[in-house]
Amino acid sequence: MLLAIVFGVVIGLSTGLLGAGGSILAVPALVYGVGQPLSTAVPTALVVVAASAIGGLCSRSRLRLVQWPVALIFGIAGIPGTIGGAALGRSLPQDWLMLGFAALMVVVASRMFRGNDRAGAPDGDLVPKTAAAGAGVGVLTGLFGVGGGFVIVPALTLLLGLTAQQAIANSMVVITINSISGLIAHSGAVAQLDLAVLVAFAGTAMLVSIAAARLAGRLPANTVRRAFAWAVLAIAAGVGISSVIGLAA
Repeated sequence: MLLAIVFGVVIGLSTGLLGAGGSILAVPALVYGVGQPLSTAVPTALVVVAASAIGGLCSRSRLRLVQWPVALIFGIAGIPGTIGGAALGRSLPQDWLMLGFAALMVVVASRMFRGNDRAGAPDGDLVPKTAAAGAGVGVLTGLFGVGGGFVIVPALTLLLGLTAQQAIANSMVVITINSISGLIAHSGAVAQLDLAVLVAFAGTAMLVSIAAARLAGRLPANTVRRAFAWAVLAIAAGVGISSVIGLAA
């Protein structure tokens, strides 16, 4: 329970401040910290991810930045991918999935070290590009229980020319849509959820995300991003080693 609250703080901070990165810690926290099987950890993580995204979106300033047509296209395009990713995840052994998750964590950390991409000039065919990016993020959400903000934020800045703050706000809408559709895809595991852990984890993440969103303009974003990136790398190493040992056993 204590670990669930601690990781809820970490995920809420990262989502509220950066719009990305925190949800990648939810599944390892639940599997290795709380001791849940992956089949339970993924839907639990999806609730936590949705709660932290909604919390980060609660401020009026963030809501004014949302480009609703963009966010909805991105999010709705991810729904089929989320369902497909969930089905694929159920067919793979847990050690292989966690090994893939460790690789994904390394990718996330590398993106966080580089920081947000600068806004680019929007070009043609934005709807197909946005839909394709949304579908890819949906697969990751269904497969691993992550929000995908580390993909959504740079995609919105590079493809659509949004500023970093606009991309973060839109990312939270997309993360919420993907997480809810992922939870529906994992509905068969809902009865197995530990409600006490879920409430402690998700509630903490949401409250901290609300507070962090209000502090986002006052803290050095690069320093915060790098600190989270190092944490993600350290956990990725542990997850990778544990998965390799499990596969070799």
